[in-house]
Amino acid sequence: MGKGALLLKLLQDVRASYWFLPSILVLLGLVLASAMQWVDRNIAMLPVGLPADVIATQAEGARSLLAVIAQSIIGVTGVMFSMTIVAVSFASGNFGPRLIENFMRDQGNQWSLGILIATFVYAIVVLSSVLDGVTGGVTEFVPQYSLLVALGLTLLCVFTMIYFVHHVPETINVSRISASLGTRLEAQLRGLIDARSDPHEPVDWPTRAASVHVNSVRSGYIQTCNFERLHDLADTHNWYIEMEPAIGDFINTETHVFAVWAGDALTDAQITDLQDCFAVGMERTENQNPSFLAHQLVEMIARALSPGVNDPYTALDCLNRLSAALTVASVYDGGLDGMNTGRVRHQVLDFERLFSVTFPQCAQYIKPDDLTRKHALGLLEQLAAVARTSDKSVISAEIEQLSSYDGATER
Repeated sequence: MGKGALLLKLLQDVRASYWFLPSILVLLGLVLASAMQWVDRNIAMLPVGLPADVIATQAEGARSLLAVIAQSIIGVTGVMFSMTIVAVSFASGNFGPRLIENFMRDQGNQWSLGILIATFVYAIVVLSSVLDGVTGGVTEFVPQYSLLVALGLTLLCVFTMIYFVHHVPETINVSRISASLGTRLEAQLRGLIDARSDPHEPVDWPTRAASVHVNSVRSGYIQTCNFERLHDLADTHNWYIEMEPAIGDFINTETHVFAVWAGDALTDAQITDLQDCFAVGMERTENQNPSFLAHQLVEMIARALSPGVNDPYTALDCLNRLSAALTVASVYDGGLDGMNTGRVRHQVLDFERLFSVTFPQCAQYIKPDDLTRKHALGLLEQLAAVARTSDKSVISAEIEQLSSYDGATER
């Protein structure tokens, strides 16, 4: 795994992390506390002051107020964190462990945690600056304006708590989970199709065997690949590069990741440059891998139709989302195709590859349930009616498979 791809992977991980946004808000809380203390020490510089009755809090009262705010906020934060853990545990147990990332990257949860923790930090920092001037000849200092901001942040925390209590049940609503997965899947497919609207110029590939194969330095799942960097390297060195595994595949140190056709032997630096173009992680992600989102919907269908759950209506909803995504893949701006151009080629997601991880993958679960099977047949017939001619064959084959199912024979 190289530095270039590692940086891209880290940026993607940070975006999906549960800690990044709260950490930023904590830092903003520290900055705000310092700024407000400066304002309190330089009140004369303010163009307009507040009435004396508003800023008449004594040192002891300020301490008590800030202490109550800090204690209350950190207590509520603990309860909110517990609610999040319960929601994540419930979702992973009922809908699949691969859905945990959807809850971790939920910005509503991140903002809620960040606002409360930032308010706690702000109150603690301001509390440490309150001086009563009783002993040691210290001049009394009560940050009046900082107290008013603390009260404002506390009010914000109250509304945040109300929002969070409303938001957590929404995050584990199965319809919202499937809708989120389906929406992201459709968006990624549109992005793939748009990105192929300006392909690289086609070239004649060599017919001889590859000069060298480049392996990974560690095992794991391919999470991202910088294809533009690969094109630059190929054009610069007059190479032809083929990426053998697909994004999301598991590889080890003996797996050939790149096959390279080059005029001369590759140097260690050039091999490192190629290894810099992909990143490996411990699990699959949806980055550059729309199929992973389809897999999650299929997993939800499998769990919904299991004997222990027996929830066909969740399966129907997930099938609707898969059908909508396949419609985008076939109809939107010419649809997905398997075209590889330029000096770099790889396993391109086309309609047939996408379709193979949707309805055929969940066929074994939907066949025994008449309601789900009939709904799936209806969706496939609708898809066949609008799909491109080149895509109709795989759809018709799946319709035939579902139509020919005889439950009585299997029983």
